[in-house]
Amino acid sequence: QVQLVESGGGSVQAGGSLTLSCTASEQTFSNYAVGWFRQAPGKERDFVAAISWRITTTDYSDSVKDRFTVSRDNAENTVYLQMNNLKPEDTAVYYCAARRLALSRAPNSYPSWGQGTQVTVPS
Repeated sequence: QVQLVESGGGSVQAGGSLTLSCTASEQTFSNYAVGWFRQAPGKERDFVAAISWRITTTDYSDSVKDRFTVSRDNAENTVYLQMNNLKPEDTAVYYCAARRLALSRAPNSYPSWGQGTQVTVPS
């Protein structure tokens, strides 16, 4: 399994922006699809966005579409989640996850996970 480390979380006012990074330890990271998920206290882990290993396909949940953008730099073994116009309901711990080849919205289809990074948008 690939080791993943998220960074870039923090507290930002509503309407602000943050960029999360997910860096992998493995040089073959370009062969993995990467998903972003989030989990608020007392709630299930929800799909946010995903990007295919070829960078040709992205997917977003309805709640973040048109506000968040997922991208990747395979040369740097890093996937990014640009989050704009943040809302209080975006407050959660954000996780990146990796799986071979095809992207997926199902958390249990991803065998590799990062430790998570907190994003807080005060109301």
